[in-house]
Amino acid sequence: MPRSKQNTRPTGLLHPRNPHQGRYDLPALAEVVPELSAYVRLNPSGDPTIDFSNPAAVLCLNQAILAHTYKVKHWVIPAGYLCPPIPGRADTIHYAADLLAESNSGEVPKGRGVRVLDIGTGANCIYPIIGSQSYGWKFDATDIDPVSVKTARLIVESNPCLNNLVKVVEQKKPGSIFENIIHKGDHFDLTLCNPPFHTSPEAAQAGSQRKVRNLNKGKVAKGTAPLNFGGQKAELWCPGGEVAFITKMIRESVKFATQVEWFTSLVSKGENLRVLKNVMTQCGVTQMREIPMSQGKKISRLLAWQF
Repeated sequence: MPRSKQNTRPTGLLHPRNPHQGRYDLPALAEVVPELSAYVRLNPSGDPTIDFSNPAAVLCLNQAILAHTYKVKHWVIPAGYLCPPIPGRADTIHYAADLLAESNSGEVPKGRGVRVLDIGTGANCIYPIIGSQSYGWKFDATDIDPVSVKTARLIVESNPCLNNLVKVVEQKKPGSIFENIIHKGDHFDLTLCNPPFHTSPEAAQAGSQRKVRNLNKGKVAKGTAPLNFGGQKAELWCPGGEVAFITKMIRESVKFATQVEWFTSLVSKGENLRVLKNVMTQCGVTQMREIPMSQGKKISRLLAWQF
């Protein structure tokens, strides 16, 4: 049986190193990206906010956060592509950094000597942006979607702070995750993945409807909810959902056990952990970590394993 460890922490709190604690400082963000001001309004308590069900507002907010916190001043994604919530993605990076600290005398390793592989980086390239700018890590960012690859490369090329730290690679072998990406002689300290967790486009649409209802505290007519954070097929759903995708990742990771220190994946549904841990046992995983994360009421977890 693999050794399993579950980290615990107060519910609803971001990682202590996450710079996105508390409410967004919208006035400060609007100074960096003035266009954001057009979307700022006051909530019933008199605090500035934006309409998080408005895709244009969310996109502009992300542009401001990336410019203000991560020095990324040129960040544009195609319409309909995933616009990720940055605080949650930053939490993943910081908890993954804690994993690397375990074998570095408790200190988070920094600099280009740390090599990270991001599976399914998307058009937004968010994990490489946060990881490279927070810790100086060097990233290989992969995706199967040519538009995502082209867009992510443009983001990297347009921002000098990313040029020497992020390389975007297209996965040209359909159905593969690590194969054709990790080559002989490669070594990665960490792999990251935010897998497609829905099982169908209908399930993705239903999830968006729930999100918009929660944001607006009201009802949304069936079939009319916008995907306020966007998302294409490869970003949001695949046959079998996250269980099928992560299962394939675990099984394929066996072939690269000596070339990767920690494999990790985000898991959105807690009920999927039992199945995934059983797959790990079958595949000879020697250590696993289940790291709970939460942003307000949203609960997720980072699942990590090594051989």
